[in-house]
Amino acid sequence: MLFKEYLPYYKRNLKVALPVMLTQLGASLVGLFDSIMVGHYATVDLAAVSFSNALFFTVMVFAMGALMGLTPLIGIQVGKMSDQTDSSNDSSILAESKSIISSLFQNGMLFTILLSIMTLVLLGGCIPFLHCFGQDSAVVEVARPYFILIVISIIPFLFFTFFKQFLEGLGNTSVAMVITLVMNGLNIFLNWLFIYGNLGCPELGATGAGIGSLIARIGMPICFCGVIYFRREWREYMTAMRFSTFKASVIKELTKIGLPIGVQTLMETIAFTAAFIFIGWISKEALAAHQIANQICDMTFMVILGIGSATTIRVSHQLGANNLQGVRMASNASIHLVLFINTIGAILMIGFRNQIPMLFTEDPEVITIASKLVVLAGVLQLADGLQVVAASMLRGITDVKVPMLIAMFSYTIVCISIGLFLAFPMGMGAVGIWIGFVVGLSVAAICLHVRFGRKFKQLSHNK
Repeated sequence: MLFKEYLPYYKRNLKVALPVMLTQLGASLVGLFDSIMVGHYATVDLAAVSFSNALFFTVMVFAMGALMGLTPLIGIQVGKMSDQTDSSNDSSILAESKSIISSLFQNGMLFTILLSIMTLVLLGGCIPFLHCFGQDSAVVEVARPYFILIVISIIPFLFFTFFKQFLEGLGNTSVAMVITLVMNGLNIFLNWLFIYGNLGCPELGATGAGIGSLIARIGMPICFCGVIYFRREWREYMTAMRFSTFKASVIKELTKIGLPIGVQTLMETIAFTAAFIFIGWISKEALAAHQIANQICDMTFMVILGIGSATTIRVSHQLGANNLQGVRMASNASIHLVLFINTIGAILMIGFRNQIPMLFTEDPEVITIASKLVVLAGVLQLADGLQVVAASMLRGITDVKVPMLIAMFSYTIVCISIGLFLAFPMGMGAVGIWIGFVVGLSVAAICLHVRFGRKFKQLSHNK
């Protein structure tokens, strides 16, 4: 009976989540192809691309997170419109919600411009100082033109992210999926042209990969503009733009919701980047084993990320419709899905812990370490899934400040401090770092779910 009760919610959540999963998977695969194609060209070019992207994505992750605040704000208005359409059909409330969405669209574009300027200043300021990061001079020389190109590409990519979050707020995740997959295919083709100099194009190595990324990223927001313009129900939000609609209060609201999400995603990125550094202090074999376990986690994380995005959308829609029962059911459905999917993943990882590392290496020492880390990666799945979904549930009700503080505490203090203590004073090496992650993400999951329970009670009492 319980399954039948939740079945419609499982279906709706998965319908929204699947395109997001494919979008993220497509983005990951193009990064993999970038590395493979550049790696086959020259080792120094591969090192240059890896170094440049490490700097680039640290800032990019924050900026993308900051734009996520747009989705729940729009989702709540969509929920209100749906509630009025299904019940009283109050045209004045429908018009007001559409007006608010139009305002969020217009001011969201301005917010994206301001965010682009900030990221350009941060990343552009690094260009004269690339040699100060301790890299080989040959790597820096190759990295500089590639880095300049991807820094420029941050502007169109952030606008793509803006359009993606806007349509996700409206409940559509499939457009971003199609555009991402098509443009990633174009990126791979352009890499083939400009990295190796095929079809009469210049042979540019890493710089060619940067050109491919820039062109593909310019195409992404252009495609989105075309789709929005030719879809009548979406075009009205674009054509309703007026100078008088620019409001500091809306920008402030987007900043209030978006920046804590950006900081939260940045903290997680910093924690995982720090793990690579710390494990690199142990041995090259430990670092290779860590990379294997981390890549396995990345594959399952795409599923979690999709369900998380769907959770924010579905919860915000139900909240806007003033359907607290729907908020609870949509949230619980996502928890059930993550527990089911990640339990299967954990069983497979633990069960095939000795075989999985053999897919990546033949080094017996790396396999021995990696088999232990893969077990911990399996355990990590449940904690990571639960904390991602809890954070997404809270974003759906626009509660972001406390979750940001929880993330800062869990990722930096708990994860890193426990990991370092177990890895070095306790002599557990890479295993200690991974135990730190298991504990830290478990703390985050517990705290975030407790937070959501309290916020839901407040919403129930205020109804």
